[in-house]
Amino acid sequence: MAFHESQLQAIHHKDGPMLVLAGPGSGKTTVITHRIQYLVEEYQAEPGSILVITFTKAAAREMKQRFQALMKGRSLPVSFGTFHAVFFSILKHAYRYDASNIIREEQRMQIIRELMGKYHVDVEDEAEFAGGILSEISAVKGEMINLEHYYSKNCSEEMFKKLYEGYTDALIRQRMLDFDDMLVMCYELFSQRKDILAAWQQKYRYILVDEFQDINRVQYEIVRMLAAPENNLFIVGDDDQSIYRFRGAKPEIMLGFTKDYPQAKQALLGINYRSTAEIVEAAGRLIGHNKTRYQKEIRAFRGQGRPVVTAVWEDARAETKGIVEELQDYVRMGYRWSDMAVLYRTSLEPRLLMERLMEYNIPFRMRDTLPNLYEHWIAKDICAYIRIGGDGLAKRGKAKRADVLRIINRPKRYVNREALEGQEISWNGVKSWYQDKGWMVERIEQLEYDLKMIGKMAPVAAVNYIRKGVGYDEYLREYAEYRRMKPEELLEVADQVQESAAGFGTAEEWFVHMQDYGKQLQEQARRLENDTDSVMLMTMHSSKGLEFPIVYILDANERVTPHHKAVLDADLEEERRMFYVAMTRAKDRLHVCYAKERYGKEQERSRFIGEYMGEDGGKRGRSGKK
Repeated sequence: MAFHESQLQAIHHKDGPMLVLAGPGSGKTTVITHRIQYLVEEYQAEPGSILVITFTKAAAREMKQRFQALMKGRSLPVSFGTFHAVFFSILKHAYRYDASNIIREEQRMQIIRELMGKYHVDVEDEAEFAGGILSEISAVKGEMINLEHYYSKNCSEEMFKKLYEGYTDALIRQRMLDFDDMLVMCYELFSQRKDILAAWQQKYRYILVDEFQDINRVQYEIVRMLAAPENNLFIVGDDDQSIYRFRGAKPEIMLGFTKDYPQAKQALLGINYRSTAEIVEAAGRLIGHNKTRYQKEIRAFRGQGRPVVTAVWEDARAETKGIVEELQDYVRMGYRWSDMAVLYRTSLEPRLLMERLMEYNIPFRMRDTLPNLYEHWIAKDICAYIRIGGDGLAKRGKAKRADVLRIINRPKRYVNREALEGQEISWNGVKSWYQDKGWMVERIEQLEYDLKMIGKMAPVAAVNYIRKGVGYDEYLREYAEYRRMKPEELLEVADQVQESAAGFGTAEEWFVHMQDYGKQLQEQARRLENDTDSVMLMTMHSSKGLEFPIVYILDANERVTPHHKAVLDADLEEERRMFYVAMTRAKDRLHVCYAKERYGKEQERSRFIGEYMGEDGGKRGRSGKK
């Protein structure tokens, strides 16, 4: 196999630290496996003294298989594993832990839910809140942050401290570990027991770390201790593809590697074997706008190829229809469905596209489990308003208790649950409960009037009235403040519900569609587990490491990508890296799509389009279809 100069430099490296910058499609796995082979065959390194650390089990498995193939099936005791697997094996030896001590995800959720009950944490989105708290606990441990200096994103500092301490105590009581404990305990073990550290240092003389840009602080500190004093630390990664800051990954660690190891050798794997030159050059212009990065020039090994297509559509419906028709065109040209992928920034975006794919009977698979919009509590609230308004009971001044409980204090009307008696709620009964409080009677009468109005409207008008007339949007803004969220996160869900309602003449038709959509989602998951010839739909995050002949990027609009949450420079640079990752998944054809209008509002084109086109200031773009 022919290698170019920088690949050989990396493969032939023997002792001391080395930083290998590996651009997209540059053959980094090949370089890592050949370097291990070189260590064993040319430098006579003991195979058992070589440790290869990856971030996922799949990557560790692939790396091991590729190495074994190189060695013609000879079984050698080189260690391949994820950070957690490697560190847990160290803890097993020290503390006699086994797999039964590792806590499962559902047990972690259960602990947080119990603590929420104990401390009366009242939230609409219990699972989302609990997940948010768990990832914050993870960040505090992984970044080795002092709890006194931590500002929670989900609740007050006082409440976060209670939840954090309650969670930690529960784990200690049950003698359980989570993945972050494995790291923290390993760090403490090595810091306190120099004899144990020395034994592991003698065992692992050569350490290779893949995807180094995704490392967090505590992982790095352990690896540094393990590699000392010889520092045979060979790290491979691409700072431009660091997209996991929300999980604690710190591209700054990679950028600071040569400061920590001034004697480190460097190699740039600067040839992209995956994509055509048009795609490589456009992606290079985009990522060049980031300030905090290693400057590098990536060249394409393949030919020039087709230009990147930047397509603007009138609205989101036209965008999805256009994409689906183009996918069909590609199949007519001889491509397979599985040659194509549609990437998007968040899992809220692909709903319209999925509905369109279902309509056209195009097979598709999801890399991520997609939340069902209609199962979201906001959608359920809006549907409850519409059901009460259109229900036959409403004509008799009554409503179903379950629906009333959902909406009665959204927005706040300060109605006591005790005023709502029976499975069918009579509004006259509620008013008589409040007969000595005239202002409360007025509130109920206003609600009755609103529900009658809603009952007469088409779905999209009803949703608009609930949001603006009844004051549901205002309730969402207040709730967002309470939850320390940006109101846009909740308003966007309401926008999506309203957009869906626009396609239906009656509430009955819309509700039937919701049921069908839910069934379709479940069927897609089942039917397509074995059906490999299907279009792949996934978030930009999930696309990392994959490649497809044809890639579509959906909704390249401001506030979508870059996301509206991205405010700081570091956030914007991460968003740009994510777009870069999405662009560099494409081998032959790359389509970037955006809409001029969505949710009845004008949309702005993503700044990233102007950047990859090389426009001054990134203002105007060459359009595809109108």
